[in-house]
Order: sequence, then C-alpha cells, then structure tokens
Amino acid sequence: MNMHLNPEALLDPFETASVDQLRDHQLQRLRWSLNHAYQNVPLYRQRFDALGLHPDDLKTLEDLGKFPFTGKNDLRDNYPYGMFAVPQQDVVRLHASSGTTGKPTVVGYTQNDIDTWANIVARSIRAAGGKRGDKVHISYGYGLFTGGLGAHYGAERLGCTVIPMSGGQTEKQVQLIRDFNPDIIMVTPSYMLNIADEIERQGIDPQKLALRLGIFGAEPWTDELRGAIERRLGITAQDIYGLSEIMGPGVAMECADSRGHPTLWEDHFYPEIIDPVTGQVLPDGQFGELVFTSLSKEALPMIRYRTRDLTRLLPGSGRPMRRMDKITGRSDDMLIIRGVNVFPTQVEEQVLKIKQLCECYEMHLYRNGNLDSVDVHVELRPEHQHLDAAQQQAVCSELSKQIKTYIGITTRVLLQPLHSLKRSEGKAAHVFDKRG
Repeated sequence: MNMHLNPEALLDPFETASVDQLRDHQLQRLRWSLNHAYQNVPLYRQRFDALGLHPDDLKTLEDLGKFPFTGKNDLRDNYPYGMFAVPQQDVVRLHASSGTTGKPTVVGYTQNDIDTWANIVARSIRAAGGKRGDKVHISYGYGLFTGGLGAHYGAERLGCTVIPMSGGQTEKQVQLIRDFNPDIIMVTPSYMLNIADEIERQGIDPQKLALRLGIFGAEPWTDELRGAIERRLGITAQDIYGLSEIMGPGVAMECADSRGHPTLWEDHFYPEIIDPVTGQVLPDGQFGELVFTSLSKEALPMIRYRTRDLTRLLPGSGRPMRRMDKITGRSDDMLIIRGVNVFPTQVEEQVLKIKQLCECYEMHLYRNGNLDSVDVHVELRPEHQHLDAAQQQAVCSELSKQIKTYIGITTRVLLQPLHSLKRSEGKAAHVFDKRG
C-alpha cells in the first residue's frame, strides 16, 4: 500500500459517496436481503406471509417499517441452524453466544461473510487511527465469542502485526505489552482496567509503553470510564460497536475525526430507531432502541433485528453514514427500583465522578420488607487507602448523594477492601438482583 497517497484515497468507496448514492445502494441491497431471507429461511417466509407482505413490497427505505422484527429468541427457538439461509456446506465458520440465559444463539458465516467482516473491521481500525504496520495486541476472547477472531482478521486485513493473546493471564498480558511493544490494544474496557491495575502493580510507567490507541467494545461504557482509562495509560480510547447476530465487532466505529459518536457502516447494515414499547419507527435524533437489517450477509440474514441497545441516530461527519450516540443502556437491562427506571451505566457515571474511588463497582438489589433496597459496593483507589473512618464515610455519603440527585434512588454505599470486587476478563457483571 502506498502510504504517500492522499488519505482520502485509502477510504472505501462508500466512505466518500454522496448520501443519495448510499441510500440508493441501501435500497438495492435491502431488496436483495429481504428476498434472500424470504426464499431461504422458513421463519421469514411464514412471518411475511402472515402479514400479507412480499419482499417486492419494499419500494422505498421507509417501507422497511412494514416488515416484522427479529429477536434473540428467534435464534434460540430455531437452534442451532434454523435461521441459516445457505446450505451447511457453504458455512465456513460458526460462532455462538455463551448461552448463560438459555440456549446459545448460533451465527454462521460464508466465505464472503468472513471477507466482508474482515474488511469492515479493517476499516474500523483505520478509522480509529490505526495503520498498516501497527502491532495490535488482542485481548478479546477467542473461540465462540466473536470478539477475538473478528478483531484478528480485521487487523490482519489492514496489514497490522497481530498479537493474539486472548483474555486472561493478566500478568502475561502485561509482560507481552512491555516486551512486544504493541501500538494498539483491542479489549473490553472492564478488562483494560484489570490490565491497568497489573501495570501499576508491576511498577511499570505507562508513558514508557508503546501503546497509543485502545479499541474497546463488547459492553456499554461511559465517557467517565474513557477518561479514566486515558489518564491512567496515556492512550486514546476509541469505541467499537458490534453484536454477533449482526456480524460481530465492527458494525460501527468511533472515528479519530469524530470522537464520541461511532459511525455506522451503513453500506452493510441498515439502522432504525424504534420506540421500544410500541415498535414505531422514530425520526433521526430521537432516543430509542436500535434495530438493524443486514444488507450483505449470506449465511444469516437479519431482518429488523432488535438489539435492545438504547441510542439515537445522528448525521454523518466527514462520511455519508450516520453516527450513533453513546449507548445509554439496554432496554432489557433496565432496572425498575421503587418505580424509577435505572441503568447500571448511570451508576457507573456517578462512581467515576468521585476521585477517591476505583472504576469498579457492584449493585446489589434486595427486598427490605416490601420495598426495594440497593447497596452499591465500591473500592478506594490505592492512593486513598489511608483515609480514616470519617473520611471514608464522607466519600460514601458523597456518592450516595450524587446517585440520589442525578438518578433519583436512595442507596447504601459500602466500601470494600482493595481488589476484593471481581475483575472481569470479558464483559463485566455489575448487577446482582436478589429481589426474587
């Protein structure tokens, strides 16, 4: 690749297309995807027929709102291969969710799907500030989880040197970061905190590491957590978004020139925002639930898949594709506490405003008689372990007050010993609901 080319020459065609060109492409691909699903997936044929719909009824992009939604339960109900739209011999790879809440959701890929995925992850890494020749340390889990292999193939496609570490073995993670000098790390933000703790435990100066860029995803995280990671490690932290049912990591990426709002790769995934209760399509700019229809997937086309992620669509910046706001939570993660709607990320935001506290936290919900009660478990930072009892109580009172003021619920804040709260090697578990 000639690195002396104009930077715009390195972009994919649809990154420099007009909005009209992009919309025309989306309409043509939507027609193909609807027909592909209808002809090859019995569930879609049954649902379309039940509504008196045919793929040919899609005349405009707005017509997509007439078609039925797909949900995670549809994949579980048709476990393992009932949603596949190609013969088994054309599926070159399978991934699956952990299945902790029931049957796992199984996703499949043709060779074209794998190539598409690699291309959009390569595009994502480049948009975040990566380049050919960078060394990329991958701490996403490999195996059935889409994170590790998705990041791996994309980094190789861009021309990077991949360090396929996977998750766990935190001491070895830090050793390799110190010895191999990676420029980029791709990992969940919660596990990045584990790595940061170990870097500090080993007495390593983060400023002497080669790391300059972190590409974090697989779980919601706040701007406060971004700031904490950037301060502790001296890197730029960028948000990558994806979900296995749609493709894996790389559905959207926060670009270096448009921080705060990941760009959706709309040439492959058509987004909608709906009211999570009524299912009504909402205009751009309004908050609701994010829905995707795949435009190019062969093995597992997804028609109006409800992600349960809550966000809004924003105009593009430097590209014709729209951007998405930060995920505020998931419609199925929302907690109702004494009539108040609460998302765990709201609590995280308040924890990170208290300078004496670590980034880790847990919410423990239980019944006190007929009422909901909430304990928030937190830890003091190492440099604040010397605080006396009165000072510790003041920190707890400050956090409890902040949560009451900004979220509207009463909590009891309990300090825990340093490193006693479980650190995650993947997606962090913050909520323990014991209300029954």
